[in-house]
Amino acid sequence: MTQTATPVWLITGCSTGFGRELARLVLDRGWRAVVTARDAARVADLASGAEDRALALPLDVTKPDQVAAVVAQATQRFGRIDVLVNNAGYGYQASVEEGEEDKIRAQFDANVFGLFAITRAVLPVMRAQESGHVVNITSVAGLIGFPGSGYYAASKHAVEGWSDALAAEVGPLGIRVTCVEPGPFRTDWAGRSLVQTPSRIADYTETAGARMASTAEKSGTQAGDPVRAAEAMIRLTETSSPPRHLVLGAFGFEAVTERLRGRLKEIEASEAVSRGADYPAGA
Repeated sequence: MTQTATPVWLITGCSTGFGRELARLVLDRGWRAVVTARDAARVADLASGAEDRALALPLDVTKPDQVAAVVAQATQRFGRIDVLVNNAGYGYQASVEEGEEDKIRAQFDANVFGLFAITRAVLPVMRAQESGHVVNITSVAGLIGFPGSGYYAASKHAVEGWSDALAAEVGPLGIRVTCVEPGPFRTDWAGRSLVQTPSRIADYTETAGARMASTAEKSGTQAGDPVRAAEAMIRLTETSSPPRHLVLGAFGFEAVTERLRGRLKEIEASEAVSRGADYPAGA
C-alpha cells in the first residue's frame, strides 16, 4: 500500500500495451506518473493536459545514462517514487537450437539487465522513504517454458528468481515486490514487440515452428483485456499485503496452476532420493 494519497508511479515501456493503459489509468485517478518510452514523442499525449502531474521522458533501459537521468528527473520533480513498474521489454521466438546469439543477448539486455538497472537506481529512493512497490511484468512464460519461446522464457524466469531475492532483501524495509504474469492479452505484442527467427529444421515443425506460427495468427483475438489487467495492477498496489505473484487471464491461471501442481507431484515422488543425497544422520 502506498504511503501517500497521490502516489508517484514510474512506468517503463508506455508507448503501447500494458504500459500505456496503466499510465492512462494512473493519471485518470489524479495520481502522478513518470511515463517513459524509447521515443518520448510516443507518450507525450499521455501527459497532455496533466502536465502538473505527469512527466514524459525518453528511456531505453539498456542505456545507463538514460536510466540515471529518468530517476534523477523523477525525484527532482516529485520528490519520491512510490511504484516502479518494469514493463519495458519484448519477445523473441526461436527454437533453442536455432536461436541467434545477437538476438538472444539483446533480449536479455532489455528484459533482464535493463530491468535490473532501473530497479537498482530506484531502490535508494524507496529505502529513504521507507516504502515502495516494485512491480515486474514478467509472463506466464516466467513460470512455464513453451516451445519456440525458450529464450524469452529464460529472460522472464531470470526476473522471477531475482524478484524472490529482492523481496527477501527489501521486504523488511517496507518495500514490496510483485511479479505480474500475463497470459495472452490483446495488445500489439506480436505485431510490434516480437522478434522471430523462423525455424527451418523439419524436426521442430510441430513444436517450435507450430507455436511461432500460431502466435501471429492469434494476435488481436486473445481473451485478455489490457485495461482490466492494468486495473488489477493498480488494485494490488492498494492492498496492505500484495501478492508476490499475480497471474492474469484465465489461460494463464489454468496453465500455471496445472504446471505447479504437476511439478510438486513430480518432486514429491522423488522424496526418498532427494533426502538420500544428504550425509547420514550424525555423520
